[in-house]
Amino acid sequence: MSKKFSPLRYPNSRIDTDSDYLELRVVEYKAPGFTRGEQTDGVGTGGTLDLTDSTEALQENIENPLGFIFLPIPENIQDSNAVNWGDDSINSVAAAGVGAVQTAIESENFGEGLTGGINDFRERIGGTFKGSGDAQRVASSFFAAKAVNVLGGNTSLDGVLARTTGQIINPNMELLFNGVTLRSFNFTFDLTPRDERESDTIKRMLRIFKQNMQAKKSSDGGGSGLFLRSPNVFQLNYKTGRRNHNFLHKFKPMALLNMAVNYTGAGTYATYDDTTPVHMKLDLSFQELNPVYSEDYDSEEGKEGVGF
Repeated sequence: MSKKFSPLRYPNSRIDTDSDYLELRVVEYKAPGFTRGEQTDGVGTGGTLDLTDSTEALQENIENPLGFIFLPIPENIQDSNAVNWGDDSINSVAAAGVGAVQTAIESENFGEGLTGGINDFRERIGGTFKGSGDAQRVASSFFAAKAVNVLGGNTSLDGVLARTTGQIINPNMELLFNGVTLRSFNFTFDLTPRDERESDTIKRMLRIFKQNMQAKKSSDGGGSGLFLRSPNVFQLNYKTGRRNHNFLHKFKPMALLNMAVNYTGAGTYATYDDTTPVHMKLDLSFQELNPVYSEDYDSEEGKEGVGF
C-alpha cells in the first residue's frame, strides 16, 4: 500500500474563494480488468468479457486519494484534441470480392454459401463491366503485368492500364476514421521559496512526485521480484477556490511520464543558508490513461466549461 500524505501547497499563501490554481490528486492505480457479461446458456457458463477502462476503475481511488498537491496555474496552459483519420481505397473488383466473401461466410451451409458467393461475385463483376470490352482489357492488363514482373519488371495492373489506355481502375479513395489518441500535457512551474516553510514544502513535493511516478516491487511471486506493480497516477483539475474552474478544460486520470528539475532556474547556482536553491524550475509531462470520447461531454464533468 502507498503511503498517504498531508496536503501540500505552493506558494503557502492562503487560497481564497476567487483564487485560481491547479489541484493534483495522487491516486493509487487500479488495473481496469474485465467484467463478465450476461450468460448465454443460462447455466452459469458462457457470457462475454466486458472491458472496463482505467478511468472507471479508478473512480473510488480518485474520491479517496493518497494526498493533494496545490500549485499555481502554470504559464502557457493549453489543450489539444486529436483523432486519427487515414486514406483508404477499394476498387470495384475488390468490393465485389468482399460482397462474395460475406455471402459465403454468412450462409448457414458452407457449400451453398460458397456457391452463392461465387455466383454473387460473377453477378457483381458483370454489373461492373456490363456489355463493354472493359472486362477483357482489365483481364489482359492484369496478366500482362504478371508476365512483365516475372521477367524482372516492376509494374502493376494500374500501370499497364495507364500505359495502354490512359486510365486506371477507380480506387474510390476516402478518408476514413482509424483510431483515437491519448492526450499529453506538459507543465512548467517556477519554484522560488521565500522562507523555510516553503523550502520544506518544495522538498517534500519533489520527493512525492518522484516516488509516486516510479514502479513498485511486487510482493507477488514469493518476493522473488518477478513482477513490478504499476506506479501511482494523478488526477488533475483546475480550480477556483473550492469549485471547479468554470472555463478551463478537464482532465482524465494521467500517468506522470517524465519529471525534470532544474536547481539553477536563474542560470546561476545560488542557495540560502540551509542549502535550498533560490530558484528552481519543475517540468512535468503527463499522459491520459484513456482517450476522450464524444459521450464524455455529456457527463456531469464534461458539461462544465469547455469540457475535456
